Amino acid sequence: MSDHELLDRITVNAEVMAGKPVIRGTRLTVDFVLGLLARGASADEILAEYPGVSPADVSACLLFAAKSLADTTFVPATVAA
Repeated sequence: MSDHELLDRITVNAEVMAGKPVIRGTRLTVDFVLGLLARGASADEILAEYPGVSPADVSACLLFAAKSLADTTFVPATVAA
């Protein structure tokens, strides 16, 4: 599946979830899915919990995040010792 096809799975509508990017046809935000993955959930666990979500939708969330950060400088906060 091409990047364009994956990114078409993500929509932004000011009237849905306060304009946050969501998986098309759902109210699941990209940041919610990324948060699940960051906390250790597997794609299979997400698919089992949200039957309307496909493996390509999870990939689309990851690609959306990667593309969103590609033109941005991101520096994590450092913790003072």
